[in-house]
Amino acid sequence: MKKLFVGNLPDSATEKQVTELFSQFGKVRSLKLASDVFSGKCRGFGFIEMEGHEARAAIDGLNGAEFGGKNLKVNFEMPKKGGRGGRRR
Repeated sequence: MKKLFVGNLPDSATEKQVTELFSQFGKVRSLKLASDVFSGKCRGFGFIEMEGHEARAAIDGLNGAEFGGKNLKVNFEMPKKGGRGGRRR
């Protein structure tokens, strides 16, 4: 199972639309779009889990593709650097 980052989504994007878009390349195992707490609109990015070969096909097919008037950015999720976070002392 691979986790993908999808960025540059329009604020009108819904989980259903994004699932349908990625389903062309295989089964979407999970999907989570970041949404604004107050408006409920998409914040422009999300995370999708798919099988490895399907995830690679989705990257090849959708990275740079136009969706809702914007060019998508699709790649494998990169782990955050730096460890714990918070303030340095």
